[in-house]
Amino acid sequence: MSWRFIACTALFVTCLLTANTIAAKLVTLGGLTLTAGIVIFPISYVLGDVLTEVWGYAAARRVIWLGFVCNALMVAAIWLGGELPAAPFWKGEAAYQEILGQAPRILLASFVAYLVGEFANAFVLAKLKVATGGRWLWVRTIGSTVVGQGLDSAVFVTLAFVGAVPAAALAGIVCAQWMVKVAYEAAATPLTYAAVAWLKSREQVDTFDYDTDFNPLKL
Repeated sequence: MSWRFIACTALFVTCLLTANTIAAKLVTLGGLTLTAGIVIFPISYVLGDVLTEVWGYAAARRVIWLGFVCNALMVAAIWLGGELPAAPFWKGEAAYQEILGQAPRILLASFVAYLVGEFANAFVLAKLKVATGGRWLWVRTIGSTVVGQGLDSAVFVTLAFVGAVPAAALAGIVCAQWMVKVAYEAAATPLTYAAVAWLKSREQVDTFDYDTDFNPLKL
């Protein structure tokens, strides 16, 4: 693979890891309560769209699994760091545990939601590309995000908070996350167009997934 593919992959993984790290902070935007990860996590979907649009579903599938493994490694390292005995003079143990020490249920919800959302996003975009004959890129990017981010938000919020938060509140959180992420993708459409056009021109590749095996487990 070219350095451009490697760069897109690196940016994708960086956005994922950064979003999961800063998600510990809750913010209020326009009356909506969201995690701070909202500032960068949607960019991973933009990059996922670019990877699928240019190099195809099979390439995106490898990147999605790479992101999963990197995220698992980061979580394991953070946990191990938290288990190590703190120096007697260090006063940041409580802050470390509060910000970085996530509950197992939250981690499970995050991992499952990531895989479901990212694979749904790549699958829908690849299928729409074939169906539209490569036209109307905005339909593919926004349409795949509506499905992928919708599933991501629904799966994460449900697994993380069902039983602890009233059903009506859960639905509100899911809708808020979904709307903001889709709006983010729509706003980034001009950037997506520019990135896709530049990469296709430089790479001399424009993959259509006519005969692709869409099994997410096949690497």
